[in-house]
Amino acid sequence: MTAPIPRDIPDLPAIPGPPLLVPAPVPATAVVAPVRRPMAALCRLLIAVAAAAGVALELLIGTPARTLSYFSVQANILLALVMLLSAARASRARRPLPSGLTGATLLYVVIGALVYHLLLARTTPPFSMTGGTAVPERWHAQWAVLQFLHVLVPAAAVCDWLFLTPAGRLHLRQTATWLLYPLAYLAFSFIRAAFLPPGDPARYLYPFLDVTAHGYRSTLANALLLGLAMYALAVLLVALDHTRPTPVRHRC
Repeated sequence: MTAPIPRDIPDLPAIPGPPLLVPAPVPATAVVAPVRRPMAALCRLLIAVAAAAGVALELLIGTPARTLSYFSVQANILLALVMLLSAARASRARRPLPSGLTGATLLYVVIGALVYHLLLARTTPPFSMTGGTAVPERWHAQWAVLQFLHVLVPAAAVCDWLFLTPAGRLHLRQTATWLLYPLAYLAFSFIRAAFLPPGDPARYLYPFLDVTAHGYRSTLANALLLGLAMYALAVLLVALDHTRPTPVRHRC
């Protein structure tokens, strides 16, 4: 037999305050499927082609060993690969690349552009990626390479981030990891110089990293200042990513 149902059901105690919503551990991208974005894929494919064209042109007019040793060239190669993969994912409606990778790539090409325009564009003797002593003439090959690697491609990468990439994907915890590659490049620059003869003009590719001219103490001080500026730029990039509006509804 079952117990009789009581006629008077006691009132339940009131809930103190509104119920708290527990954040779900599953991100929205796990339940909301991405969509195909052919225009974003086309734009990123064009950026990859432009970055690859700049690197290829520099390889044609310079020596491969010297060309591939420049920070901006390496950053453009990385950008070309990342944009090519991003274009493929956007065209096939697949998950986007990790934000740590895309954010680092954007940071590196922007660093290369800022270093060129602020520290190298007006040096004496003029900065040249082929070792020339004359200022590159407009519309010549060397001038075109500098514009591709330090103006056109970085500007296109920033536009892709602003107009085709959802906001709020970058995080402050990623900034320290992004500096590992510039630190590795500094070590690479010193190791590379150790294997070249002292009189070789291509021993130090950047004048602010020239140990022969400045000594190790001043060179490391320059590297430290550059590292702090890079970290500040990375933090600024994350801050802007969380304050700018999201240009698209779907993940790209």
